[in-house]
Amino acid sequence: MEIYCSGIDESALCLILLIIMQQETQETREQRELTPKEKRVELIKKLESARGGTNVISYILSTRGNASYQMADDAVRLIYDHLKELSKQGTIKIDLFLHSFGGVGTVPWKLTNLIREFTSDFEILIPYKAYSAATLTALGANKIWMHPMGELGPVDPKVVNEFNPRDEKGNFIGINVEDTVSYIAFIKEAVGIRHEDELVQAFNILANKVHPLALGNIHRFYSQSRMIAKKLLRLHMKMEEEYTITEIVDALTTKLFFHGHPIHREEARELNLKINNPSKKIEDLMWQLYKEYEKEMEMKNPFNPVEILNTANQDSIEYDVKGAYVESKTDTDVFISHYRIWRPPLPPLPLKIPPAQIPQVEYQRQQLEAKRLGEANTTILRQGWEKE
Repeated sequence: MEIYCSGIDESALCLILLIIMQQETQETREQRELTPKEKRVELIKKLESARGGTNVISYILSTRGNASYQMADDAVRLIYDHLKELSKQGTIKIDLFLHSFGGVGTVPWKLTNLIREFTSDFEILIPYKAYSAATLTALGANKIWMHPMGELGPVDPKVVNEFNPRDEKGNFIGINVEDTVSYIAFIKEAVGIRHEDELVQAFNILANKVHPLALGNIHRFYSQSRMIAKKLLRLHMKMEEEYTITEIVDALTTKLFFHGHPIHREEARELNLKINNPSKKIEDLMWQLYKEYEKEMEMKNPFNPVEILNTANQDSIEYDVKGAYVESKTDTDVFISHYRIWRPPLPPLPLKIPPAQIPQVEYQRQQLEAKRLGEANTTILRQGWEKE
């Protein structure tokens, strides 16, 4: 609708009509249901306001059953674009909204240093899970704000390389650093073997099961993890706190014993990490935003190809899995894996079936069909980062 005004007498009427149109447009927008992206961006803006004018960047990795994704280098490149766009407004303060099981061990160092190229005022928001490499990333922030559901974890790495043993399917088995160290400790402390010759025999048993080069690689990753943890803490801690830094790193790499041990905010505070409890308002906004990602990425529903086919009542379907989000109020990047899911076809019937064998063939056919309904094959047609 366009309004044409001519003459001084009509100007007041035109102004009234324009105000009415703007009100109607705003009311129409409010009545229209927001898209998932619009809901997330609106929550990001509310969170930024509640946090005193920060700039929030979400880095969310899927923790969906059978479809979890890892922190990786490719996201650092995308986060740079978000930082560059946000920095156009001048001096910025960055809140990284992070959820992940972990990932590549060098990403925390790259990501933290990149953010600190744009600001020294860097804090991290943990709505739920932030394990392994995600915990390492948190170590590089000035403050860690944890939701009551927030969890950190040990940072001893799980190492996979071509020298590792394989499982029954031929896949390399990941080895946790602490598992190898705990084996020797078990021999010494629980079994009570301390004689040098007997310890050598115990180590030889381990070396026969795990390639010596795999053991060497484990030690390298362990040393690197400790080094990165210390370097990240030193970015915001003082020289006189070096003892505290060592205590934190020791706790996160050796003293918690189990790689999957969840560290809640009270325990994290006891480890001398810079843990802060958000206000009730911020706490609610953090959880609302996390739930929007949880819903969009279907993280409460394990990826089950058989169930997907049965629900769709199809033998073949294309299905998208959203594995990661990098999002701010300026832009949205999403990593999507495009799958084809299909059932194996039934074998063709013989051209001629003797009448006496028809009941048996039909029964076998029914058995094969029942088995087929419980099977599904998957192929990734393509995957990568896309704009939303």
